[in-house]
Amino acid sequence: MATTKIKPQTKSDKVIALLGRAKGASLDEICKATNWQPHSTRAFMTGLRKKGFVLAREQRGDGGTAYRITSFPAAEDASA
Repeated sequence: MATTKIKPQTKSDKVIALLGRAKGASLDEICKATNWQPHSTRAFMTGLRKKGFVLAREQRGDGGTAYRITSFPAAEDASA
């Protein structure tokens, strides 16, 4: 019997998936998904920007703010 190991999804993967959605994610949504404090979430997003991700900040219809990845880093930049 061949078994395949599934890589556990990290909090970083969860955040990138949330930010990669068409509607993006609010700070509160990310905090709830990761159990991080807001300052930690903002620091993580700063780290994503330093790694080459392009994040957009957008106003939602309900008056909230959403963050969304508009561009992923190039493949050669990801290895650095």
